[in-house]
Amino acid sequence: MRGIFRYLSSFCLGATLVITAASAGCAGRVRVYDSYHSDYHSWNHNEDVAYRQFLSERHEEYRDFSKQDAAHQKDYWDWRHSHPDNK
Repeated sequence: MRGIFRYLSSFCLGATLVITAASAGCAGRVRVYDSYHSDYHSWNHNEDVAYRQFLSERHEEYRDFSKQDAAHQKDYWDWRHSHPDNK
């Protein structure tokens, strides 16, 4: 009986750790508010690709979007709204 209890305890602990780790991956997704166009954008892989394309077209080196000044962020959101994802 103790063997079964140890097995179930270990299983429950392991399952809890796996679920916690899996849900932490979802917490890494970020929503960014575009105050210039009054909407939200999910900063995910697609948005990162678009941002890097924006920088490439302007011949700029990569710099984290959150560290850019307000004027640069506004330029990006203006560009982004004129270059929507192909869905």
